[in-house]
Parts: sequence; structure tokens; C-alpha cells
Amino acid sequence: MKPRGRHPHHKLNAAKVRTLNVPGRYSDGNGLYLEVAPSGAKRWLLRTVVQGRRRDFGLGSVSTVSLAEARLKAAKYRSIARSGGDPVADRNAQKGIPTFEHAARAVHNSHRQHWANSKHAAQWLTSLETYAFPLIGALPVNKIEPRDVLHVLNPIWLPKHETARRVRQRIKTVLDWCQASGFRDGTNPTDSIQKGLPKHNKPTRHHAALPYAKLPFFINALRSFEADTSVKLALEFLILTATRTNETLKATWNEIDGDIWTIPATRMKNKQIHRVPLPRRCVEILEEAKILSTGPYIFPGRQPTRPLSNMALLQVLRRLGLDGQATVHGFRSSFKDWATECTPFPHEVSEAALSHTVRDKTVAAYQRGDIFEKRRALMKDWQDYAIATAGVTKTPPQE
Repeated sequence: MKPRGRHPHHKLNAAKVRTLNVPGRYSDGNGLYLEVAPSGAKRWLLRTVVQGRRRDFGLGSVSTVSLAEARLKAAKYRSIARSGGDPVADRNAQKGIPTFEHAARAVHNSHRQHWANSKHAAQWLTSLETYAFPLIGALPVNKIEPRDVLHVLNPIWLPKHETARRVRQRIKTVLDWCQASGFRDGTNPTDSIQKGLPKHNKPTRHHAALPYAKLPFFINALRSFEADTSVKLALEFLILTATRTNETLKATWNEIDGDIWTIPATRMKNKQIHRVPLPRRCVEILEEAKILSTGPYIFPGRQPTRPLSNMALLQVLRRLGLDGQATVHGFRSSFKDWATECTPFPHEVSEAALSHTVRDKTVAAYQRGDIFEKRRALMKDWQDYAIATAGVTKTPPQE
């Protein structure tokens, strides 16, 4: 039970302050405490409510701040807090040290002009406004510790892991800027919090892929399917070249030279030029597409100056009853599984056909070429397998 009546006031005196030596906190009243550390050091501490949150403020060491001065400081801070202000923010503003929110907005303003994506620029700040500012926005940047960052991240680390990961990176960016600007010393608190976060087991998600044994049946069904010819040609071309969706849909006629398709680095995921050997059926598809195309794109959409949309290919799979069983990107997995299980071609040949980056630095240092002729033979075999009709029945084999 709390005692009734007025709160204790001026419980300490100068003599007691000098003689107290047992570690602990000793109240003077109105939230002012004398804190005695196990080492014997003494300091003043004010506990009060700031903007709805209980906060503790250090008012200085007993050796430099007298009891009378501590009471005056405490009264000043309580007055600021009662008026809705933040005593620490005011104190640090006088010193030129920004709060985390002020620093974050400064970093956002200096970076956003260099961000090409306006949506990313907006999300960068919004994520901090949502998750960080309510908890650490009012803290001066030189007072933020690992526990403060954990306070922000722990509630969202598992249920919203990707968002939490981005918030952590953005907090790090702000505090790195503060250190470079002279507002902080020491290490960045985001660097030492991993052990304090719950373990996140990231689920492995793969694109649904059609088993390669069913591919010839799918190609037959695709060719007889009632759909826009350009869409059907684009999907078959994508399958036979084992390329990514946007690589195929944004292909232009000036990238074709006979039976070689050269995709520029700007359109490749790994930012490297990719040459694709085109087997006979792909050349035939190009000849058919040429009749339908009147613009720069091999597979135009409704407007000749724009390519087909990703949704056009996806709709074909859905209408063929493969929704959830296969994806457009998954045909690359079908190709990889077939190359691994059904051909004698080395792993690096099929990887080069998929334009995967060589992760082993030693191998990458020696493998300078693109294994083009071996890939040409591989893609011909893939074509022959995919469009095979001998022995094909109306029903694909059951798994």
C-alpha cells in the first residue's frame, strides 16, 4: 500500500549524502534519488514520466553536483516533462546532439535524392516511424545501446522478419551516420545484438516446377491450346531457352543474330552479357513471331511498342489446370533436373545455360569463357526431349 498524503520531500541532507555508502538508491522525494554504486561512486538520478513513459535521467556525480543543485535540476526537468517536453532532448539539443528521430530524418533527406525508387524512399522512413520512433525516437543518439535496439526488433523479429531485418539495417545506417558526424563514439549497437534476437529459421521457398517427365505432354497441350499465338510462342521459347521470364518477354529483334540470342548485361540478373544458342525449334518460333510483331519486341503485348506481361504467361498455366503445380520460372528447375538426371553434361554447363554466377572464386578465376559450344549441344538435346512426340499419349505419367 502506498502511503497516503503528500509525497516525501527533501528526505536527504548534506551529511547523509556524505555518509551513505551501502550500494542502492536513496530517495530524496519527487523522483530524485541518490544512487550509490558497489564501487562507492555516487550520482544523482531523476525518475519521472515523459510523454507517457517512465524515464530515468542522470543528473551528474555527487562530486560535481551538490544536493541543492540536484534538486534544482530535478525541478527543471519535471517542469519540462509536465509540459509535454523531453528534458533529455532539450538538453542534447543545446549540445547539438540530435535525437534518433531527428538524425533519421536528416539521413533520409540526404539519401532520398539518390534513390531512384520513390516507393523505397517512402518505405525507408515509414518503417522507422512505425517501429523505431515510438521506442527510441526521443533518445539522443549518443545514448542508444544494444538493449534499445533489441527493444525495437524483438517484437517483430519472428512475425515480421523481413521488415525487422530492414528496420535493423536502417537503424544501423542512421547510427553509422551519427558516428561519422561526431555524435557517437564506439561501436554501432546493431552489430552486437544477434545473440539477443530469437533464432529465425527462414523457410526455403522454391518456385513450383513441372516435373521434366511431363514436359513433352505440356508442350503438346500448349500448342493445341486456344490462346493468343504470341503468348504460346513466348512460353515455348522461354522453356526451350531456359531463360527467366523478363529476359524472354523483353527480348528485342536487335538481340538476335541468326541462331544466337545475345541478352545485354542490363537485362540480366547477374549483370553480365548472356549468349543463348538457339536450337532449330527456337529459330522456327522466331520466324513465326516475326509475322506477328510490328515493333521492337519479339513477343509484343496488345500495344506493339510494349512487351507481353508476366500475367499473360501465368494465365496460360492457370487455364491449363496447372495453377499451384507449376510456375513460369519453375521451367528453369525442370531444365536443371533433366540436365542433371538425364544427360552426361557437367554441372557447370547447365549452370552456364541458366546464367548462374559461379560462386567458387577459384573456379571463377579460371573459368573465363561461357562454354558456348557445349551449351549449344545441351540446348539441342533439351529441345529434342521437350518437343518429342514419339510414344506420347494424351495423359502424362502419374507421379
